[in-house]
Amino acid sequence: MKEPHVVPLSKQSLAVLKELYSATGHGRYVFPSVRTSARPMSENTVNAALRRLGYTSEQMTGHGFRSTASTLFNEQGWPSDAIERQLSHGERDEVRGAYNFAEYLPLRRKMMQAWADYLEALERNVTTIRSRSR
Repeated sequence: MKEPHVVPLSKQSLAVLKELYSATGHGRYVFPSVRTSARPMSENTVNAALRRLGYTSEQMTGHGFRSTASTLFNEQGWPSDAIERQLSHGERDEVRGAYNFAEYLPLRRKMMQAWADYLEALERNVTTIRSRSR
């Protein structure tokens, strides 16, 4: 994008980034392109990984994670302004967009920590189900 996008990170995200640092922390990108470290990983690389995991393009795409997050944030009652800013979406109302430059960072920090906690709880539930079935 042409404008900077501030992304609040959860405690869990920071822990993962610290872990990844030894593998990719010496370059510009955490997830560099497979062809050159001068560019970030492409969406096609993410989509190819999803295909190798068995998902079809109708079931999931890299961009689909954004849609899933938006849907769940909305269902959980987070304010739409914070959700849209988190997804780096511009203001649809041109007049409002000309005046409102709010980033909603305190709310987005809470939202992203709640999101990470939600995903962590899902992971624990899946692990528990798998260990019981063995």
